Amino acid sequence: QVQLVESGGGLVQAGGSLRLSCAASGRTFGRYAMGWFRQAPGKEREFVAAIGWMVGKTYYADSVKGRFTVARDDAKNTVYLQMNSLKPEDTADYYCAASHRIVVPTDLEGYDYWGQGTQVTVSS
Repeated sequence: QVQLVESGGGLVQAGGSLRLSCAASGRTFGRYAMGWFRQAPGKEREFVAAIGWMVGKTYYADSVKGRFTVARDDAKNTVYLQMNSLKPEDTADYYCAASHRIVVPTDLEGYDYWGQGTQVTVSS
């Protein structure tokens, strides 16, 4: 079992930055692929970014590529999402998720554990 707790959300102006953190319980954090998803009001949850556990390869949705950076610190059992140049359309609840899979998934079904989410609001 893995428990995930997100933090770092808040209100920011367009063009600003936020860093989300996701703290994980469990001694095998280093063997999980970690993903970030978001869900805006009235929309489906969508993939944002992910990072593998073997070589730390990263994956991004086209909408955030070049603005967001995902990273992990296995010593701290934490994964981060650095969000720069934020836009109003980035407003959503952001969720981190953990996957057992060796091939890093970019779909919701590929993840086994989910956090409760943290809210990000970007004002124009």
